[in-house]
Amino acid sequence: MDFVHKYLTSLTSFVFLCLTLMLLKLLYKVCLMPMVIQRAMRSQGIKGPSYKFLHGNTIEISNMRTQSMGQPMDRSSHEIFPRIMPHVHSWVNLYGRNYLNWYGHQAQLVVTEAELIKQIMNNKDGVFPKIELEGHAKKLLGDGLSSTKGHKWTKLRKLANGVFHGESLKSMTPAMITSTEKMLAKWKEYDGKEIEVFQEFKILTSSVISKTAFGSSYLEGEKIFNMLMKLTINVSKNSHKIRLPIISDLIKSNDDKESEKLEQGIKDCILEIIRKRDEKSSNSTSMDTDINDYLGELLVASRDEDEMKRLSIDDIVDECKTFYFAGHETSASLLGWTVFLLATHLEWQEKARKEVLELFGHTTPNQDSITRLNTINMIINESLRLYTPVPAVKRKVDKTVQLGKMNLLPNTELYICPLAVHHDPEIWGPDVHEFKPDRFEGGIAKATNNTPAAFLPFGFGPRICVGLNFALVEAKIALVMILQRFKFKLSPNYVHSPVQLFMVRPQHGVQIILDAL
Repeated sequence: MDFVHKYLTSLTSFVFLCLTLMLLKLLYKVCLMPMVIQRAMRSQGIKGPSYKFLHGNTIEISNMRTQSMGQPMDRSSHEIFPRIMPHVHSWVNLYGRNYLNWYGHQAQLVVTEAELIKQIMNNKDGVFPKIELEGHAKKLLGDGLSSTKGHKWTKLRKLANGVFHGESLKSMTPAMITSTEKMLAKWKEYDGKEIEVFQEFKILTSSVISKTAFGSSYLEGEKIFNMLMKLTINVSKNSHKIRLPIISDLIKSNDDKESEKLEQGIKDCILEIIRKRDEKSSNSTSMDTDINDYLGELLVASRDEDEMKRLSIDDIVDECKTFYFAGHETSASLLGWTVFLLATHLEWQEKARKEVLELFGHTTPNQDSITRLNTINMIINESLRLYTPVPAVKRKVDKTVQLGKMNLLPNTELYICPLAVHHDPEIWGPDVHEFKPDRFEGGIAKATNNTPAAFLPFGFGPRICVGLNFALVEAKIALVMILQRFKFKLSPNYVHSPVQLFMVRPQHGVQIILDAL
């Protein structure tokens, strides 16, 4: 009995010690460390809203966003920065261009100074890596090209570069043209009527990425796109909800459960597409059974004899998720906002149409011919500036490092805000919120007064979006073909309500009235 009593006493003491250590570690993370970081940053002149126990500043940010997006905007206004990111807009004015805020107990240095953004995004010494995705965002994008790091990123980037550049990209233009022709054939039925084009562009860009990157139809990918959209909504709903360690893993919310089902559903759909591809290859009589698209390249890499170069099935699924999502969301956003801008600035619509008709008449555009577009290039750049698809990106500090005049501690998050830079009057002038495509007439460098990293709609540095050229070619082809066939104006029913659902999009769509030429 004495032995049992001593054993139970020792066990109780051990459990108590473990719980005490866990509590002390938690208190260190959520109490002591934030105070140390806040004091260290303030001593360097970096201010910001005070840390609040556990939730940091997330409640303040959520309340500010709810208030800023409670009402639609004036449809003639393009000043979306204080609407989409009211906390950054307010706190930059209050605390300075670079300030400290808190995502739970996580310190975030918000950076809106272009020179510092250049240093972070170039990441020459590897001290500003991507952050680790967690929760719903991890389920949305997995560990694909946009989020992975190190050797795996190098391997995936090399594969993607080979598919989305040069001759491979040129071979994708017929699919872009045929998908656009199919969309515009439907538009003929709306001559003189209202049509909601943002949804049309989502279908168009989904069809294009399905055909060009995965050798499948829109119908095969439709289920994936719908599930990705539901996951995107979950990401946005939970973006400022703090996940407490251990507790969040034990107690799952309805959104957590739904996200897990969606993640598995997306994986099952992608695996079915892969199965069909493998079946098609095995039944082929050709010696060259690998189709030259992105999925084909991924499948070849999955069979590589070199283990260091080989991709797992999970790698392929994550990469497919990334490109299914990014491959249509960015382009749909760009086309939606560009058509909105041309529908509200009819003089620029006429300038663009004049250029199109002078260059192409009513002939079909191709990748070589669209390189001669000038007015449309300026319009697209101005659309990307005003309605930046991705308004913020994150990096982290890997080790103690100097950024500008600041000394940063390891594990500090860096919250980079392209939307703030794109709406900065010190860079773009007093007309910063006006739609003025001719500001890009002399190129990006002249438009930004040679300010580095002042225009970064697709990122900056070595991790700039690999699909940049793909998205721009797709957008130009669609715009040329629309302008050849239709005039359009904004419908009285349009409600100007930009929101951020991962990317900046029109909450209620873009309603225009078509006039066939």
